[in-house]
Amino acid sequence: MKRVVVGLSGGVDSSVAALLLQQQGYEVIGMFMRNWHDQSVTLSDECPWIDDSNDALLIAQQLGIPFQVIDLSEEYKERIVNYMFAEYQAGRTPNPDVLCNREIKFDVFLNAALELGADYVATGHYCQKRTNEDGSFSLLAGADPGKDQSYFLCQLSQEQLSKALFPIGQLQKAEVRQIAQEYGLITADKKDSQGLCFVGKIALPTFLQQQLAPKIGPVIEVPSDLDQFKAYQTLQPIASNIELLSKPFHFELTDGKEVTTHQGAHYYTIGQRKGLHIGGRPEPSFVIGIDTIHNIVYSGQNEQHPGLNRWALKLDENSISWVNKVQEFELKQLLPCLVRIRYRQPLQKATLLKNDTGCYILFENKQKGIAPGQFAAWYNGEELLGSGVIA
Repeated sequence: MKRVVVGLSGGVDSSVAALLLQQQGYEVIGMFMRNWHDQSVTLSDECPWIDDSNDALLIAQQLGIPFQVIDLSEEYKERIVNYMFAEYQAGRTPNPDVLCNREIKFDVFLNAALELGADYVATGHYCQKRTNEDGSFSLLAGADPGKDQSYFLCQLSQEQLSKALFPIGQLQKAEVRQIAQEYGLITADKKDSQGLCFVGKIALPTFLQQQLAPKIGPVIEVPSDLDQFKAYQTLQPIASNIELLSKPFHFELTDGKEVTTHQGAHYYTIGQRKGLHIGGRPEPSFVIGIDTIHNIVYSGQNEQHPGLNRWALKLDENSISWVNKVQEFELKQLLPCLVRIRYRQPLQKATLLKNDTGCYILFENKQKGIAPGQFAAWYNGEELLGSGVIA
């Protein structure tokens, strides 16, 4: 009998995952990851980790399976929290959930499971794994398009996938809840968590202020008729222009006028609308640039503002990860694909290309809010091929 350790989060998805694996004849062990100790920045009424841990224990008792709590807070701080602080401080937009899956769930947690004699680890992710004829593995989108979480697993390796099971990936969310209700699982009607991986919902400004002190600075509103915008509009969206098309806009204080102040440029992300506190403008305002060195936030009116929309992006080559190395493409090759640069974004038609200056993604349509630090993931249909961090 194969042994599998399920990451029981205290939610309905991992509960049903454990149930289904038990029904399929696996020896199932439930394990809850405690990744966080600091309650001062956790919105405890939203998703307290202690309630989740108790729910995970109750599910294990309902199913009659062994249960453990593993404290990974030190590893989480070292690999995820420190990364978040560094990225925000540099004016970049991190995605801790992608890193949590690569560095915690399918690394530290996986190794702990293997020490228990497990053959696999399982999670409640809405994605699917396919075994190919050559013995390699492919990562596929979840069957429920509204819940597909393959993006969060975009950095997993073949070795990690070989030990992973996703029992609910072929189900719709409604089917998962129905199964939970039919078997009387106590999590059947529990609302989904929107918080960080096994942490809960974090008050981000409070969290960041632990290491990034508030510092008042100006918000500079940039008009849409800057010369650099006009020059960009003249570029044809073709591969030969990729370096210019992917280059982020650079702003100076003299490019606009101060419309309000902020508490710290490192608290903002490109494309952000909420939290600017700009009143009396004809159109909604968005963050179009961040200068954490000089503590300046640049804004623009209207989501069609030219400073917010670009044809292309450049990838940090050191961050590029292919699910299956066989699919990795060569220099000067063009790879038509579908891309998303944030969770829940509809897949966008694009071309992945590589030349002497780097690796790029050229979109068929302009993309709003391309932010350095975000992960771009590319697909062939429902199959996730690879990913990389936006430079």
